[in-house]
Amino acid sequence: MEQKILIQNARAIVTCDAKDQVYWDSDILIEGPKITAIGKGLEAEGAKVIDASGKFVYPGLINTHHHFFQTFVRNLITIDYPNMMVMDWIDKIYRIFQIIDNDVIYYSSLTAFADLIKHGCTCAFDHQYCYTKKTGKEPVDRQMEAAKLLGIRYHAGRGTNTLSREEGSSIPDNMLETTDEFLKDCERLISLYHDPNPFSMRQIVMAPCQPINCRQDTFTETVAMAREKGVRMHTHLGEGENEGIIARYGKRTLDWCQDIGFIGEDVWYAHNWEVLSEEYKVLAQAKTGVSHCPSPAILGGFPILDIKAMSEAGVLISLGCDGSATNDSSNLLDSLRTSYMMQAYHTKARGGCASAYDMLKVATINGAKTLGRLDLGSLEPEKAADLFMIDTETLELAGALHDPCNMLARVGQTGPVWMTMINGKVVYKDGELQGVDEKKLAAEGEAVCTKVIRQPNEAYKMFL
Repeated sequence: MEQKILIQNARAIVTCDAKDQVYWDSDILIEGPKITAIGKGLEAEGAKVIDASGKFVYPGLINTHHHFFQTFVRNLITIDYPNMMVMDWIDKIYRIFQIIDNDVIYYSSLTAFADLIKHGCTCAFDHQYCYTKKTGKEPVDRQMEAAKLLGIRYHAGRGTNTLSREEGSSIPDNMLETTDEFLKDCERLISLYHDPNPFSMRQIVMAPCQPINCRQDTFTETVAMAREKGVRMHTHLGEGENEGIIARYGKRTLDWCQDIGFIGEDVWYAHNWEVLSEEYKVLAQAKTGVSHCPSPAILGGFPILDIKAMSEAGVLISLGCDGSATNDSSNLLDSLRTSYMMQAYHTKARGGCASAYDMLKVATINGAKTLGRLDLGSLEPEKAADLFMIDTETLELAGALHDPCNMLARVGQTGPVWMTMINGKVVYKDGELQGVDEKKLAAEGEAVCTKVIRQPNEAYKMFL
């Protein structure tokens, strides 16, 4: 028999459902991994009761773009992203990436997962394209191990780089794979981990790193295999590579993707700050999503997406942290706040902007749609019990509690949440990750970072 949990007396429940319902002074009944009822005065014999008095309850945030391995390559003033162009930054940072091993993959993933969970994220996609001589083909396996330990819902993007420096990429030779290597490992990972069923805790996405650093057949073969296997596809697009793609193929990157079929409802792109207004219709008609990553756009001084115009055109926009080398954080609540403020900055010039609540839906229900998860993204019966709670009985929130929908992004509630639940299980509560020795894991992670990354690199030595 599945365990029943009754979340009782919540001050407000923000559902992010199709009707934008908010339940005041209400309860949530959960059976196993799913919500079965929301309303006042719910009862359930034998249920475990969670007292949510004074709490706001929200759907779990969904992260649609990240690079977990970069959590051990951050806070480096010696490789300063704001003062470099993307391709120059890539050239320097890959010199560090190429010495990463599987212990770094494991502990950096734990670090990112912990940050995400503590700030209300319940489902995370990671674009793992760091394959070195030391890692072999094991990075996604180690990430799955880390996700299981902390209890987070994980979609693994199996990335790759297949074009050499001599042929026009910025990738060191010892981080290159062949297209056949990539496809073989995708097949292995899909067979081993991909679960398409409702309430699935793990899925695989085929995700060549970016068109500028891959052979064309890497993308065309990805399209063929992904559609045969029924998995989704992802890549970086429109983040500075258009000039290079035009030089190489005589067309913009989105046109290139259209021509080879790397577009559609089962595809989403990261960044897209180079997207043209006339391309909004292309994305909308194809039902191809865009993961908006606000922090790297600000740090790099790049154009800020017109989310209001894109949404009105029918483009599906979701939210991503992006890698810590261009964010330094895996706090999706912070990205939510940042994304709203970015939109507000252009309010006058653009004739209005997305609201703080609009941005919350970008980070929840839109993220679920982007990942093809009809079972996630909102709080309603038959959907997964993925949620987080904010304690409202704190002095700093006095005077802001009349509007729970807009509060997170508008007021700037970006600190650790009170509780995070994933698939009906509490994974974080009152400042503590559940079921793990966090101090021990943190110490182990620091030791691995120093041994493998800090000591061998000039970029770190000035700080040691």
